[in-house]
Amino acid sequence: MRKKIVAGNWKMNKTLEEAHALVAELTGMVADEVKTPTEVVVCVPFPYLLPIKNQLGAGARVKVGAQNCSEHEWGAYTGETSATMLASAGIPYVILGHSERRQYFGENSSLLVKKIDRALGQKLTPIFCCGEPLEVREKGTHEGLVKQQVEEALFHLSAEVIQKVVIAYEPVWAIGTGKTASSQQAQDMHAVIRQHLAGKFGPSVAQDISILYGGSVKADNAKELFAQPDVDGGLVGGASLKSREFVEIVKGVA
Repeated sequence: MRKKIVAGNWKMNKTLEEAHALVAELTGMVADEVKTPTEVVVCVPFPYLLPIKNQLGAGARVKVGAQNCSEHEWGAYTGETSATMLASAGIPYVILGHSERRQYFGENSSLLVKKIDRALGQKLTPIFCCGEPLEVREKGTHEGLVKQQVEEALFHLSAEVIQKVVIAYEPVWAIGTGKTASSQQAQDMHAVIRQHLAGKFGPSVAQDISILYGGSVKADNAKELFAQPDVDGGLVGGASLKSREFVEIVKGVA
């Protein structure tokens, strides 16, 4: 049975002091108010991974994740952090393939295959991002592009291993713009992704894969988005930097 997950992507925000304060607020609210078994994850900047993990403590309801990892395991790659390093630090999640990494750092599917394999090889849970820019949506070719992104990065995996990946559909035109896909648009694309997975791995495997929606998720639209049958939670950007807003989003998961 697939998990319900809400992950916050802090991107390059907050000082360490602010990060500790936000996590303290968040963990208290989650403990007091979130009654469902939803997995809550905060994907924080690299310097904060261990401080935040240590603040959360063993067995914490809130998990910590990284925002990226290298395609290499070791070596002379100044500034990079490997999946092996993340695993050795006890970090369970890592975001891979975010549209900002694709746009600003030139990441493509062949690179992401290597990153996915490194993460899975270290028993990390990749949150693999896919999604179309506005011009592709307007041309009506968005389904084909997203299916291609999923296929190129994930279809080399076995049916057993693909179930260890979380997929996040993030329409690029809705990230940080204030625009949000309607609940029906989100459901339609999530269904396309799940059907594409079913065609490769079989319906039962596809039904076990969590697919999250990302793109200007807020407290006032989360419940409607998360009520869709193929939407299993969210990957939340700006709203995850506000404890009350983020917890209200988490509470939107049925």
